[in-house]
Amino acid sequence: MAWYTVRQGDSTSSIAFRHGLLQETVWNHASNADLRGRRPDRNILHPGDVVFVPERRLRDESGATEERHRFRRKGVPERLRIRVMKYEDEAGQDGQAGDGQGARPASAGAQGAPSQDGTAAQTTARSTPRANAPYTLEIDGDLTSGNLDDEGVVECSIRPSARAGRLVVDGGTPNELVYEFRIGHLNPITETSGVKQRLANLGFGCGDLTEEPTPGFAAALRAFQEKNGLTVTGEADEATRSRLRDLHQS
Repeated sequence: MAWYTVRQGDSTSSIAFRHGLLQETVWNHASNADLRGRRPDRNILHPGDVVFVPERRLRDESGATEERHRFRRKGVPERLRIRVMKYEDEAGQDGQAGDGQGARPASAGAQGAPSQDGTAAQTTARSTPRANAPYTLEIDGDLTSGNLDDEGVVECSIRPSARAGRLVVDGGTPNELVYEFRIGHLNPITETSGVKQRLANLGFGCGDLTEEPTPGFAAALRAFQEKNGLTVTGEADEATRSRLRDLHQS
């Protein structure tokens, strides 16, 4: 048994997988009660959080000799869900915004991490799903392809240890859009960095994604609040965090 300090990119799922345990075994352990109270989503942790990892318990299985037996490991794989939105800006031009864990348009300066600087066109209330568009998704070198569903969503199975992804929508056409993202790098919405990440993912660039409440962060908050009919304060108040959580779906 041991206490593990969370690093950027960790989730309860990936921690449990590395230690040969089920996610539920780690998350539901009595020693992690305080963590569960502070982090309602077990897959959105913050660097510096401490997780208790219990020892593995051996279990005996019986089987006849000279016969083939199949064993399936529980808890594998995990599910990844990304939603791609299409919006029209105030000038009447089309653009795109993505939501997902750490996903953001590559054209906005993302280079595989929500920790990269960059700005993006601000999303308006006229955003709609980019429905049924063809896509190619690469996760740690594994490729899948198909069409987004009616809600602009792609969902697939991934290994709990998966780290990086690249989504290409409408590849090879004038509407091609590329998203590069790191899995597990989304910080809790209770943290300034978590609010910044969600704003950036929805198209409201903050300039940086640190824990510092910069002027760019306040400007992005005001723009988001105005577009969503909230009281414009430039502060990450509870109403703003709630709306961000609803739109980002995490």
